[in-house]
Amino acid sequence: MAPGLIWKRLARIAFAACTVAVCVAGVWLVRRWRVPPMPQIDKPVLPVVWLDDGAVKMKMPSGYLLGEVGQYNDELTAYLRFEYLRGLKTVDPADVLMTSVEEKGEPKYRLYIILPNEVFHGAEYLATLEIGGFIDGFELVPVPEIQVSDWRKQTSLFYAAYSQPVRERLLSLPAEYLTSAVARFILFKVKTDRRVRDRIEPVPAALSEEQSLEFAADMIEVAKFYQVPLSMLLGVGAMENNYLDVRGDLKHTVWKRRAQPGDIVLKRRKGRVLVSNYSIGPWQITRETLRYVHALYLKDKRDYNLLPKRLRPPKKLDLNQVDAHVLTTYAGLLLRQLLDHFDGNVEKAVGAYNGGAGNPNAQYAEGVSMVATYAHRVLGMAAARKGIAVSETQLKVSRVPAAKSAASGQSEAETPVP
Repeated sequence: MAPGLIWKRLARIAFAACTVAVCVAGVWLVRRWRVPPMPQIDKPVLPVVWLDDGAVKMKMPSGYLLGEVGQYNDELTAYLRFEYLRGLKTVDPADVLMTSVEEKGEPKYRLYIILPNEVFHGAEYLATLEIGGFIDGFELVPVPEIQVSDWRKQTSLFYAAYSQPVRERLLSLPAEYLTSAVARFILFKVKTDRRVRDRIEPVPAALSEEQSLEFAADMIEVAKFYQVPLSMLLGVGAMENNYLDVRGDLKHTVWKRRAQPGDIVLKRRKGRVLVSNYSIGPWQITRETLRYVHALYLKDKRDYNLLPKRLRPPKKLDLNQVDAHVLTTYAGLLLRQLLDHFDGNVEKAVGAYNGGAGNPNAQYAEGVSMVATYAHRVLGMAAARKGIAVSETQLKVSRVPAAKSAASGQSEAETPVP
C-alpha cells in the first residue's frame, strides 16, 4: 500500500476514535458532568481528546478535574463524610475538599475529590468508590485553578473549626443541639458500617432519622442518670456494633450448674448444662451478662422514676424480649458498675466491658478511647456553636494536614474526655 494511502487510513482511524471519544464524553456531559459557575474567560474550555498507544484519552487543557461526591444540607454530616473520605486507603487526604455555598438562604455543603486530569481514568476511579459503597454517586466537574484555590481555603476553615479543642463536658452543652449532633453521628456510623455498605446478609436494618434522634436522646438520658461520660457510651456503642441492632457471638456458649428460665439449653452433662450465650442489640450484651446487670438493677437504690418511662427496666427479665431502649439503660448501669469497681479508671472499666472484670481488654479500650475522643471533639464543636455555620465564625485557619482521619478509625488513641 502506498505511504500516502497508509497515512490517510491512519488519519481516518484517529478521526473515528476521536469521534467515539467525543460521543462518550457527551454521555458523561449529560449523566456525570457538571460545569459549575466559573469566572468569565475569553475562550471556551473544551476537553482535549487524543490517542495514546491505541487508548482514547481526554483531559481539560487548563484548570482541574474534580469529582463531586456528596451534597449535604447539614454541616456536621458533611464534615464526618469529609473525614471519612480522607481516611480511605485509596484516597489522598490532600485531594478531598469540603465547600459550602448559600442556596435559597440556606447553606449547601459539597464534597469534592481532585482527580488526575484525565477524564476516563477519573471516572473509573470514582466508579470504583461508588461500587465499594464509599460514595453514593458522583459527577465530573472541570474547575479553573482560581476556584480550586478558594475551595482549599474553605476546606482549611472547616478543618480548623472542627480541630479546636472542646473543654466543656458534652452533657453541659445545649440539649437540643447535642441530641441532633449525636443522632447525626449515629446515622453516619450506621451508613458507613461495612455490613450496610457491602449489603452483607443478613443486611442490618437501617435507622431512620427519627430512630437515631430517639437513640441519641436515650444515650444522653442514661449518661446523665448514671453519671457516665457520654463520650464513653458513644465509643462503646461504635466499637461494639456501630449502633446497629444485630446479634453477635452466635456460637458463644457457657456451662452452668442448672438451666434458668429463658435459657437455650444445648447439652446436658453430669449435672451441668451448656446454654447459648449470644449477644444482642447495639450494645452487644450477652444473655448471661443481661442476667447479671438486671440483678444489679433490682438492688440499685437510684430513683428510676427520674428516667423516661421507656428507659425503665421491668421487674422481671425476659431474655427473649428485651426492649431496645432498656438495653441502653443496662449498658449505662454496667459501665457505671465497672467504673465503681475500678475506682473511676475509664480505661480498665471500658476494657472490662469487653473482656470481663478479671481480664480487661486493653486493645478494645484503646479503640473505644479513639472514637470517644473524636466524637467529643467533633460533636462538641458542632453543638457548642448552636447551629451557627463555620463560615460565620472567626477562626485561625491553617493548612489541612495530609493525614488519615479519625472518622474511619485511623488515628492515634487518646483518653476520652468526660
